Amino acid sequence: MDKAAVIARVASDPADRLLLARVLDQYEKAERRGIPAATVFLSPREQAMAQALLNTLGVRSGYVFDGGYEGAERKLLAFLPDWAEDAAGELAFFRAAFRDKDAVLTHRDILGSLMGLGITRERVGDILVSPHSADVVASPSLGEFFLREWDSAGRTRLTVTEIGREELLVPEVKVTRVQDTVSSMRLDAVVSAAFSMSRGRAGELIAAGRVSLDHTPCLKPDKPVGEGAVVTARGFGRAVVRECGRTSKKGRIILVMDRYG
Repeated sequence: MDKAAVIARVASDPADRLLLARVLDQYEKAERRGIPAATVFLSPREQAMAQALLNTLGVRSGYVFDGGYEGAERKLLAFLPDWAEDAAGELAFFRAAFRDKDAVLTHRDILGSLMGLGITRERVGDILVSPHSADVVASPSLGEFFLREWDSAGRTRLTVTEIGREELLVPEVKVTRVQDTVSSMRLDAVVSAAFSMSRGRAGELIAAGRVSLDHTPCLKPDKPVGEGAVVTARGFGRAVVRECGRTSKKGRIILVMDRYG
């Protein structure tokens, strides 16, 4: 197998090719040694690229994307031998309780405290912030370091403990069902309907690089959008196209979406 040629079919950017090369290394490690092997945590866009690579290789089974809970955004890709049932050993879970019960910490505060300790983003999955604590999905190799060194976020002192997957406090995600009609399934029309803005404003966001289609930035306002597509507009949220196969009496496409955030 010519690794470079396979990767080149999926990605053109050098950074993306490097990421896919590392994904391929983990796949080959699991195949060669018959042991579980996992990537670092991947963003939705990186997951899509990794999936495209596996599709190109004809790999249909023996792997799982896992972020610790249903609906996780950041996930690792674990390659599993026949005897392994899941990727449980590749994930660890931690709770950072705020000692000051009046403290108000955000996702940015928690992530910033971790980055300040020299922890790279790829070693950390989702950060789930609750009123009095934050749960973090991370690499098991960080366990001892977290428990020993991570004791504050800004001026707020933290008490960090390891918890089980089933103990994660997952915030409820607000989902709004949106129904509208559009003249076509162009990206600018879908963005306009999804986030209740003018088509011109949607075009501006796309031109500014603030819109992604299926987790990949898209600068083409006329890019076709299909059923099941994920459309993200930075600063506005994310929408999933649930239905676009019916037409109104006026011949317009009836568009049904779920908007998150």
